[in-house]
Amino acid sequence: MATAATASIFPVPSPSPDAGADGNKLVGGSVKLQGLKSKHASSGGLQVKAHAQAPPKINGSTVESLKHDDDLPSPPPRTFINQLPDWSMLLAAITTIFLAAEKQWMMLDWKPRRSDMLIDPFGIGRIVQDGLVFRQNFSIRSYEIGADRTASIETVMNHLQETALNHVKTAGLLGDGFGSTPEMCKKNLIWVVTRMQVVVDRYPTWGDVVQVDTWVSASGKNGMRRDWLLHDCKTGEILTRASSVWVMMNKLTRRLSKIPEEVRAEIASYFVNSAPILEEDNRKLSKLDDNTADYIRTGLSPRWNDLDVNQHVNNVKYIGWILESAPQPILESHELSAMTLEYRRECGRDSVLQSLTAVSAADVGNLAHRGQLECKHLLRLEDGAEIVRGRTEWRPKPVSNFDIVNQVPAESI
Repeated sequence: MATAATASIFPVPSPSPDAGADGNKLVGGSVKLQGLKSKHASSGGLQVKAHAQAPPKINGSTVESLKHDDDLPSPPPRTFINQLPDWSMLLAAITTIFLAAEKQWMMLDWKPRRSDMLIDPFGIGRIVQDGLVFRQNFSIRSYEIGADRTASIETVMNHLQETALNHVKTAGLLGDGFGSTPEMCKKNLIWVVTRMQVVVDRYPTWGDVVQVDTWVSASGKNGMRRDWLLHDCKTGEILTRASSVWVMMNKLTRRLSKIPEEVRAEIASYFVNSAPILEEDNRKLSKLDDNTADYIRTGLSPRWNDLDVNQHVNNVKYIGWILESAPQPILESHELSAMTLEYRRECGRDSVLQSLTAVSAADVGNLAHRGQLECKHLLRLEDGAEIVRGRTEWRPKPVSNFDIVNQVPAESI
């Protein structure tokens, strides 16, 4: 590489035609030197002609030299352009050096900084704590916040779902399904959530970076529990804690299934022997009907974009439908602080749903000025079949957020 770069700047002159001719004569066994010609005689003697007649000259040049010059190819004319160095070779050498250096730097940057950390080369997260916990960071985007400039509960739930799937992918257990392992794909099995419990201590705001940790544990004989812990990357403050229970379902028959031993062998080594991140809320979720519900929203139906690759409605979409029947005064003055959901049945793309909400308050007409509130929810099909039962807890919004929602721009007065 260095030789090519040097040669491109300082070109080596090529030998002249005369020098090549003389060299050929030396090899052939005869030498011409200032009119002296030496030749090996066949009889072993050496004949020298000291006063040989010089060849005749024509216009200052000998006839012999003219004859040889006519036989040799003429070199190209020397111009300014063809005497410049070959810059393309120099640029190629420099490019090769920089590419090699960049590759070495990237390989060094991909190496784990600690022995207990495995970096995902695709940049979607990393596995920590002896390969049992998956960690991923998210930046809160402008389209993920609401009117009070904080992330919505749907945004938080999407982060939980994303880390769960990336955990399976990074661990090398992702088959051709949506979070399914190779053995699950062979048996047409998928994971479905049966219970979700979430506690939000504080919602992140626009531009915040949150760190999400997730891990899995066994739940009974045929279930799996997945927990999440959300931190503020800057302060380390705990933002959200969540726990869920998952079971297997056959995606062809849409019936629940036991965990096959082949699947258990795939996932058992990733189970963490720990207590749930949240203490389970064992309070019974009562059923609502038209008589016990304070608010009812009808005519809800999934769009094509609401379906996941398993052809059922995404779990996060259910939360949005539940909140469709929440009273507007609560949404404006309070924020959701805790939620417990029980998933009882899936709904398809042709389903039409109803959302029912009952507020646990004596004065329903004065909700905006109350403190802690609790609501009961039911999401059902039009024929009455239950989809999700839920309970939500609400706290008054911080004063700063409340002022932002009710602020009127000065230019519009």
